[in-house]
Amino acid sequence: MPQMTVTVDGKQVVTDAVTIRDLVTDRKVLAARVNGSLVDLSTPVVDGMSLETVTSDTPEGLHLLRHSAAHVMAEAVKLLFPDAKPTIGPATDDGFYYDFDRDEPFSEGDLARIEEKMAELVKADEPFVRREMPAEEAKEFFRAQKEPYKVEIIDDLGEGVGKVSLYTQGSFTDLCRGPHVPSSAAIGAFKLLSVAGAYWRGDERNKMLQRIYGTAFPTKKQLDEYLTFLEEARRRDHRKLGRELELFMFSDDVGPGMVIYMPKGGRLRAILEDFEKRLHFKRGYDIVYGPAILRGRMWEISGHMDNYKENMYFTEVDGQLYGIKPMNCLSHIMIYKSKVRSYRDLPLRFFELGNVTRHEKSGVIHGLLRTRQFTQDDAHIFCRPDQLIDEITSIITMVQDVMAVFGFSYTMEISTRPEKSIGSDEDWEMATRALIDSLDAKGLPYDINEGDGAFYGPKIDVKIKDAIGRQWQCATIQCDFSLPTRFDTHYIGADGQRHRPVMLHRVILGSIERFIGVLIEHYAGEFPVWLAPVQAVVMNITDAQADYATKVASLLNDREIRVETDLRNEKIGYKIREARAQKIPYMLVAGEKERADGTVSVRDRSGAQKTMTPEEFAGLVRSFDPQL
Repeated sequence: MPQMTVTVDGKQVVTDAVTIRDLVTDRKVLAARVNGSLVDLSTPVVDGMSLETVTSDTPEGLHLLRHSAAHVMAEAVKLLFPDAKPTIGPATDDGFYYDFDRDEPFSEGDLARIEEKMAELVKADEPFVRREMPAEEAKEFFRAQKEPYKVEIIDDLGEGVGKVSLYTQGSFTDLCRGPHVPSSAAIGAFKLLSVAGAYWRGDERNKMLQRIYGTAFPTKKQLDEYLTFLEEARRRDHRKLGRELELFMFSDDVGPGMVIYMPKGGRLRAILEDFEKRLHFKRGYDIVYGPAILRGRMWEISGHMDNYKENMYFTEVDGQLYGIKPMNCLSHIMIYKSKVRSYRDLPLRFFELGNVTRHEKSGVIHGLLRTRQFTQDDAHIFCRPDQLIDEITSIITMVQDVMAVFGFSYTMEISTRPEKSIGSDEDWEMATRALIDSLDAKGLPYDINEGDGAFYGPKIDVKIKDAIGRQWQCATIQCDFSLPTRFDTHYIGADGQRHRPVMLHRVILGSIERFIGVLIEHYAGEFPVWLAPVQAVVMNITDAQADYATKVASLLNDREIRVETDLRNEKIGYKIREARAQKIPYMLVAGEKERADGTVSVRDRSGAQKTMTPEEFAGLVRSFDPQL
């Protein structure tokens, strides 16, 4: 073979290797990047080639490993259940899945059998072999395999497609652009996790398939750590804790994605909303309220009809079309337009805890985290262009203050203009620059998320990190030059002329429902004292202290401490265990000595005890209120 000169990870190498696999002997290398594209190790080496290796300990390598694991899972399923029709099987951020069309549902026992068969296939070290085939020939191949979904995927590629790529490992061939790991033995440690329903292509009008979820890692240690993380996440699941702590419920009779708050959950929401109102009043916001439905022509002017209609619900009133609001901005614009504004009036800050309704597909609805009706801590700021940076930095400071109260760390991300949008290039550039300059002025790092802005303006997204390291989207700041133009809003400047204000859309907590769900999981249901729906439960030891316990509870209630009593004829240890199971911060025990002394024995969730008067205890609880 002739000698060739190639560059591997920045170093020149003289070689006669036929494929990249022959060139790179490190078993951690799973693929390579050549001219910006990921390729299999079976790719031929050519003179002058420059390549970067992709190892299993990189995000790209992990993605390849998981994608290949999905193929091995599909092979195992086909071997065990020949009637199952495979559809698609991608890698995800957390693992992989594969969707199957099968009349009989997969059971937990089936998952164990599939996992066992996968282990056999991995041990067999089956190579992943790529081949290209004319599209029509590939369709005939999959028809013969009785796999109609693969045929449909090829059809959707269009008539212009020439060849498609197929990957075979062992007895299984899949339609896939690749690349893949060299062989099944490279997959490492894996685990099948669950099975769930999923519509073909995510469209609820299509057939319901069965989706098997799994995960894979290069080493068993990494897999075990992830499984421990999943167990902790299950322990913190807000849906489970919401039921156990009687915070909220859902009802099929009411409809999917519609939250019903129970008394304790209602109290928790009221505490959050009161916190929000005090926060905003202190920072110069005026509270406003808008109607739930607005005329259709309002949504036409705003651009929602053209850019957001599929997410909205509509109704008819007196023969006219009305849209149920998916956001609160239009009413706030009407308030601004209700009279002539001077440059001296700005900025104006309108705040609303507004209920909004959005059509979410049933497949993505998830407890409090994704609902169809929710409340936003929505505000809209109308300001002059010269005030824009100050207003954005003020919002960022507000976000920082609030996240400190809840103990969240966070990252910032700027989302830029999407394909579907309104407004001029000049306005988008000005708005995006204002967001960047504001974060730079605060000295905060940020990422750029290209093309993920709102249709009317770019935005800053704040992603908080919870107690076990998961990220959640909460606060958002959107800079909008478009809606003020569409609704012809203006102010009279110092020059006596009409000028266009800038509109900032922002939320701090975001969806109240979603934020409550995040808080439940962040705290594992053990809310801080100031936020707990029930801050203390007063319990007697015998019936002789029942009147005294009731008196203590009444005194605390008068001092705005959220308190309950437990006067049941049960042992005190049993009462304490029940209160701890309900994650109540304090248990106040009233025995004969406490009754005689006018005190209570205060026990916290950790088991620490202290004797205090009811007044002293009330002062302790109030000391936890956040300073805004």
